[in-house]
Amino acid sequence: MRVVSEFPRPIREIMTQWIPMPDGCHLAARIWLPLDAETDPVPAVLEYLPYRRRDGTAMRDAVNQPYLAGHGYAAVRVDVRGTSDSQGILTDEYDAPEMADGVAIIAWLADQTWCSGRVGMWGISWGGINALQVAAQAPPALCAIMPMGFTHDRYNGDCHHMGGCLLEGTMSWGNTLLAGTSRPPDPDVLGPDVVGPGWRAQWLARLEATQHPIAIWLSHQRRDDYWKPGSVCEDPSRIKAAVYAVSGWQDSYSRNVFPLVAALSSPWKALIGPWAHGWPHMAVPGPQIGFLQEALRWWDHWLKDIDTGIMDEPRVRVWLGRWAQPRKHVPDWPGRWVAYSAWPPPDAARALHLTTQGGLSETPPPSGAIAISTPQTHGLTAGYQCSYGLGPDLPDDQRTDDALACCFDTAPLDHDIDLCGTPSLTLELSSDEPQAMIAARLCEVAPDGASLRLSYGLLNLSHRNGPENPAAMEPGQRVLVRLELCPLAHHVQAGHRLRLALSTTYWPIAWPSPSPATLTLSTGHSALHLPVSVADADAAPCPIFAAPEGAAPTAVRQTRPRRSQDPQDRITHDTETGNVLITRDRDRGAWHATDANIAYDATGVLTFHINAHDPQTARQEFTLTTTIGRPGWHTSTTAWSRLTATREAFVLEASLAAFENETPIYRRDWTEVFPRDHI
Repeated sequence: MRVVSEFPRPIREIMTQWIPMPDGCHLAARIWLPLDAETDPVPAVLEYLPYRRRDGTAMRDAVNQPYLAGHGYAAVRVDVRGTSDSQGILTDEYDAPEMADGVAIIAWLADQTWCSGRVGMWGISWGGINALQVAAQAPPALCAIMPMGFTHDRYNGDCHHMGGCLLEGTMSWGNTLLAGTSRPPDPDVLGPDVVGPGWRAQWLARLEATQHPIAIWLSHQRRDDYWKPGSVCEDPSRIKAAVYAVSGWQDSYSRNVFPLVAALSSPWKALIGPWAHGWPHMAVPGPQIGFLQEALRWWDHWLKDIDTGIMDEPRVRVWLGRWAQPRKHVPDWPGRWVAYSAWPPPDAARALHLTTQGGLSETPPPSGAIAISTPQTHGLTAGYQCSYGLGPDLPDDQRTDDALACCFDTAPLDHDIDLCGTPSLTLELSSDEPQAMIAARLCEVAPDGASLRLSYGLLNLSHRNGPENPAAMEPGQRVLVRLELCPLAHHVQAGHRLRLALSTTYWPIAWPSPSPATLTLSTGHSALHLPVSVADADAAPCPIFAAPEGAAPTAVRQTRPRRSQDPQDRITHDTETGNVLITRDRDRGAWHATDANIAYDATGVLTFHINAHDPQTARQEFTLTTTIGRPGWHTSTTAWSRLTATREAFVLEASLAAFENETPIYRRDWTEVFPRDHI
């Protein structure tokens, strides 16, 4: 990334700006804006997060926010209520106060003398999700948003569920969130713009009000009214602002981009690159792009009425990937950019029928039956449920999992094809258990047998008619189900085969069914539906992205490298007992936020245990310790969570401990049981 040190407009920074809320609560903001904004007002672009503006996001803020401000914007980072220095209590992700505060923040920004009255929102993950949710409140000053790595459906599109299956992210993100929101406000006495002496009382009040996120989510195992308020898919017409939806194919949230834009009535664009869960000018796998320049074109059009030509260009740009040797770390993904006026592009929807011989045939075969039952350890090559590109966390060569699954292959392709859209399955099947799941993987297989996962999908069969009113399977009764896989854009080369791999387990990404299940698949009415793109049928000239650039990341320096430079899974497999243990170190090193003089360190260990023959041995456990401080002030928190299950219930055991200068000041323990609700 090219570092830019001089900008069209010199800037100043306000480290802490207190923004009053209607209920008297004050939120902490950090603002970068042009020096002359009081006399030449500028639009504001808001990023709204619980991740600590003075240290947690300081590194990327130093790259993004001054760059934006130097090009004529007020770049604003606000900490969500009850996090970092902001007052109040955070009760849950995306709660009602957070949305109301978002609307109030936008109104406050639009009313400042240095603001032109127009506001945008951007952000990745939490910041992209609440940008959509705040936009659904239709605040008058909000003209455009740029959500990245977001969900439009909090139940089936986030890290909690897919197809009604309970995802690994419920545990890993839940404990991370518990650790993150338990960190203290800053008592820095060097200036009047921080919390000051009242920090300890504010911290203790925050700790006392802590609710365990995993407990909240396990209380809502179906798509009930808990999930709907934060799901903009309930009524996309409420969004009046223009939307530029961004993600990456290695980001688990990419499956939300096209369902969102297809439902919008406001102007939109979509961009999906080869990246994992990160900003496109810094994310891996590469290639990275000049995303900040692209963002400026977007903001200039919608917030300054400058004709940048961005809305005259194709609405959709995606990275059309191609074969990469399957491995857990790919620095740069082969492929090219393609552009379309809409998505999916015109295709020749191709149905490939499943045969009893393990083939995929264009001709419907005679009806036959195939039994599918996989060990609980199937899925070990899946990589992380959500890749952050921080190390070897991508899907590995799928051959090990393919050997455990029920696979259906095409013959070697006699010509190249492009798959652009959403693959799906129609399956006629029965189960010998009332509760079962099916996982599907679409792979490209090279002549040497290497297997690259292109897409996957999950379906809890109790959710076959929808996630709001699940119903158990009647053992032995055949049903026709439809399963959507994640969307993709991929060039499959001649000589390679396509493989569909079906399984009844996908550990540790999906929590197993209560008992081992055997599915009987009827081949006569079972088919894989592929979105085979018609070459150049709707292809448009693809604008060339600029090279990535940003401001200097000078606000943070590393003080300790992460202990493990190779954070890939450590898998211990006892072949005699069938027990498998996966260990993942969570260590990103230690850092010092120089402008706030805050030292930060976080280390953790996440483990997954299961026996190949017994789903009730499934166990996920996560310990995460965070230290924050400076000379004379040292705090730490340790969040620990363990999730297990019987046939009838999930069992959550957890603790949260907080320390000041090594002295324990708070501890809370949880042991809660949640009846399994068709999961």
